[in-house]
Amino acid sequence: MKLKILIADDDRTIRYTLREICSFAGWDACTCSNGREALEYFKQEPMDVVLVDYHMPEMDGLATVRELRKLDTNVPILVLTVDERQEIADRFLDAGATDFALKPVKAPDLISRIQLHIRLIQLTQDVRESNQKSSESVFVTKGINQSTLVLIQDFLQSHAESFSIDDLSEKLGLAYPTVHRYITYLLQNGKIQTVVSYQKIGRPKNRYQWIGL
Repeated sequence: MKLKILIADDDRTIRYTLREICSFAGWDACTCSNGREALEYFKQEPMDVVLVDYHMPEMDGLATVRELRKLDTNVPILVLTVDERQEIADRFLDAGATDFALKPVKAPDLISRIQLHIRLIQLTQDVRESNQKSSESVFVTKGINQSTLVLIQDFLQSHAESFSIDDLSEKLGLAYPTVHRYITYLLQNGKIQTVVSYQKIGRPKNRYQWIGL
């Protein structure tokens, strides 16, 4: 993947150096001379990583980080500055910066930091997608929706008596085939038992009672 890196620094020499480092790593770099320009650029074209200087005219790095975070909560923002005070680093991290490094930053250090943050972003996305697929698989593979299952389970759990599918359908406002499908699922998983109810007239009727833990 060819990364797009946005660089905000008022020093022309540093902008050139950072651009060369990014080019060496095989990435595209866009440069701005202050935070306001960087914000406008970012609004027009999403970036994979943002490098921000602290001391810049018009809008300094701290304000830039705060505004960038309003636009994108995930993009890695690396602050590069000569100010080595811990309180400054803490203020940047509180504002939403992802990382903080002192100038002059060396090419191997900068490249490895950017690669690390890109990997972290990818890992986070993989975990989210995996969790989403796990949640959806209950519905896709079983024809069972989690919220409907919980609704029926909670109702049966809260009552000691048994219910027919007609009863459940009426009380929960669900269609008969839907309740039948969930009752079959709960029976297969040992959560409920069948209670045969013998009527004065007609065939015995199946009712269902919660037994699951």
